[in-house]
Amino acid sequence: MPNKENAKKAMRKAEKRTQHVKVINAEIKSLRVKLRKMIDAKKLTEAAEVAKLVSKKFDKAVSKNIVKKNTAARLKSRLMKKVNALKTK
Repeated sequence: MPNKENAKKAMRKAEKRTQHVKVINAEIKSLRVKLRKMIDAKKLTEAAEVAKLVSKKFDKAVSKNIVKKNTAARLKSRLMKKVNALKTK
């Protein structure tokens, strides 16, 4: 346990930020799973909508330094590649 007041405050802030980041990452993960299920079910219109939402969430997470830029770009690219492959079939 920290002894100084500013160390105690830093610990409290770190806990709050950790919880916030966990919520955002959980939202992104659940949307990615939802998108994969829609792609497997070949639901094109719903998959396109969810892909747009996932992309938006990733962009917002990148702007808040929750997810690294290249990680978000890589994951968005992979998901969009699957959605676009579904469109061509």
